[in-house]
Amino acid sequence: MPFAPVSLTMADAATGLRNGLAAIAAGDLTVDLGRLSRFDSSAVAALLAWQRAAQAKGIRLTLVNVPAGLSSLARLYGVADLLPTT
Repeated sequence: MPFAPVSLTMADAATGLRNGLAAIAAGDLTVDLGRLSRFDSSAVAALLAWQRAAQAKGIRLTLVNVPAGLSSLARLYGVADLLPTT
């Protein structure tokens, strides 16, 4: 079952980051963002950190069901091309 966070805001970014890194370390290759209902720029930072962690392990991370607003934030910050979305 893919890792599926519900919130990635500044208030809970550290926990979300930790949980995502743990999921990647356990072998989860997909992050399902379909349940992500609360996010801010901290979410973009977490996604990039997860991507770096996956690359360091030599695995391909895939983000699915990315909310339009989160995609917009990634484009705004100029990092959309760095995120492995489907």
